[in-house]
Amino acid sequence: MDEVVVQAQGLTKIFRSGDSDLTIFSELDLQVRRGEQLALVGESGAGKSTLLYLLAGLDRPTRGTIHFGARDLSAMANADLAGFRNREIGFVWQSHNLLPEFTARENVMMPLLIRGAPEREAADAAQARLEEVGIAARASHKAGELSGGEQQRAALARALSGNPSLLLADEPTGNLDHRTGEMIFELLTRLQRTRGLTLILVTHNDSFARRCDRILRLENGTLVPG
Repeated sequence: MDEVVVQAQGLTKIFRSGDSDLTIFSELDLQVRRGEQLALVGESGAGKSTLLYLLAGLDRPTRGTIHFGARDLSAMANADLAGFRNREIGFVWQSHNLLPEFTARENVMMPLLIRGAPEREAADAAQARLEEVGIAARASHKAGELSGGEQQRAALARALSGNPSLLLADEPTGNLDHRTGEMIFELLTRLQRTRGLTLILVTHNDSFARRCDRILRLENGTLVPG
């Protein structure tokens, strides 16, 4: 776990708000090592989700660089960045963001179909991921027919469908009751360990954060040990 796989240097994000600029954070530095399980905590509005979006290449910093290995995400063209995300990064958000008109299996297939995988290959891989998260029997059910916990399991299966190396989770248990949230967190961390993934978890749950390898707190635009 010595190799640095995610490195942000001088990261600054400024939003235009009316006639003034709103600085979310400035000159922020971060290193995440391969296989690490990092908890990112802080008050609501501190910028945790913004930081996660930047690390994912879903948004671009105002200033600074983000490297994934030797690749500079902030210098990549949009099309290249989209392909990179599809291959290397899995996402799990507070809201499952499943497409309601599709089945669990079809939702999990989506990243692979976007990548250009044949439909049969994508379906087989999706079924395997649903088996991995424990809802293979619900594969043909549409999103609205799944419980909250099952929906989040399907979202986790979708995040893993392309065999990413980095998993980003933004309050993945925030919409779940305590018992279901505990089950999802345990599943998330078990899969992270068995697959050797690097995990960055944004959470307000102190118990979950303490079970990670490291905690960083984002406060006043600065990352400090939690």
